[in-house]
Amino acid sequence: MAMKRRRQSTQQPLWINSSDLPRSPGHPFYVKLNKLLIRHGFDEFVEARYSRFYSDSLGRPSIPPGVDFRMLLVGFFEGIDSERGIAWRCADSLSLRDFLGYDTTERTPDPSTLSVIRQRLDLETHEEVFGWVLDLLAGQNLLKGKTVGVDGSTLEANAAMPASSVAIPARATMSS
Repeated sequence: MAMKRRRQSTQQPLWINSSDLPRSPGHPFYVKLNKLLIRHGFDEFVEARYSRFYSDSLGRPSIPPGVDFRMLLVGFFEGIDSERGIAWRCADSLSLRDFLGYDTTERTPDPSTLSVIRQRLDLETHEEVFGWVLDLLAGQNLLKGKTVGVDGSTLEANAAMPASSVAIPARATMSS
């Protein structure tokens, strides 16, 4: 069998029809999760819980609360613990764009938007929505487990210890 070599960088076309872009069949978990969330009125539930944190007339329109929480779910399910990481992952993945309801040509929310929303919400609202989703998933056998732990403790670093109290291992030497 002949070995194919990697193509060298070439100039990409300036214009591409969005219909010519590859379509992802989607990640099976996120496809099933999205159908389940839609069927059980997730977006309406989240909007009702988020509504007290938003003004009807002031400021520019936010991203839909269902999109925000779906992005947080992506972070939870994929073990991403930063807004920047979540935003990058959602912008990069065609199947996650579909999960969020974004077309290929639309920009997904940036990390600063996620930070502002997370700071705006109180812990009780976040826990209520997250608990609702986990109960729904457990009821559909999409999620197994008995305990979910979230730890937000802050620990003081021991970086300023005096040099005399730091144990330095002896260096192994080779004898000749």
